[in-house]
Amino acid sequence: MPPAALGPEVPKAGYVLEEIADGVFWLSEGMYQMMFVVTDEGVIAVDAPPTLGHNILRAIGSVTSRSITQAVYSHQHSDHVGAMSVYPEDVPRYAHRITAERLALLRDPNRPLPTHVFDDTLTIEAGDHSLQLDYKGPNHAEGNIFIYAPTQRVLMLVDVIFPGWVPFSNLAVSANIPGFVNASEQALEYPFDKLVGGHVTRPGTPDDVRTQIEYLKDLRSTTEAALSSVDVQKILAPVDATNAWAIFKAYLDAVAAQAADELVPRWSQRLGGADIFTLPNAWAMAEALRLDYGSMGPFGIVP
Repeated sequence: MPPAALGPEVPKAGYVLEEIADGVFWLSEGMYQMMFVVTDEGVIAVDAPPTLGHNILRAIGSVTSRSITQAVYSHQHSDHVGAMSVYPEDVPRYAHRITAERLALLRDPNRPLPTHVFDDTLTIEAGDHSLQLDYKGPNHAEGNIFIYAPTQRVLMLVDVIFPGWVPFSNLAVSANIPGFVNASEQALEYPFDKLVGGHVTRPGTPDDVRTQIEYLKDLRSTTEAALSSVDVQKILAPVDATNAWAIFKAYLDAVAAQAADELVPRWSQRLGGADIFTLPNAWAMAEALRLDYGSMGPFGIVP
């Protein structure tokens, strides 16, 4: 495992807690992570992964006797917010409008509906702290937001940056691949020192963002080259010509495999999981190149 992928050891309590800035705490069980902010007025909790569950309350109680006064949804996915029900029922809950709409459709009692929604930006002022919630368009999820503590220089952006690791499979199963790619660049518009990414082993830094941008650029260029350079006739020779889906599968699988064969040796010693998820990431990038970026390979405009 590359050194960049390693994080602090998780103690027997089942979670690791670190104050990454004044009053800003990073909490993780080794795979998922969230943050909470202790202010003069109470605690602002951002997300609630079920794998942390009631350990969130234990962790908060270990550093302050103040009550939870606000809760923030980064987006609607239950692996990050499926334990929001552990927070007091009467606290204000903040989310982007799209996230609120998705939650209303899902009707999950463990993900109570937001009480405060916004479209572009909203700032939570709480005593000596503030959190700036910004929406910059769809990325991993349609309503995924940037959460920024300006005084403490902490940025939280979930399921976009994976410090020390390649992105999760299929480019984090993102709703909008170009938006996902752009979000890495957008993160660097914030002057931050620490990043809470939602996964995996440790907090991040601006250098982690720059490394992911480098990986994504390499992934794109290598996959785009493979779209046109794979031997289509050889790939399709054993495929039933009447089965359209088999044709596409054979082609896209070959593109992803060729790209991954080039990429894995370059990245396996730099980022964790390069050997595991570069292949599906290349597959997702190939589809984004064809469908979003207009790089069609042999399926381009007929002469």
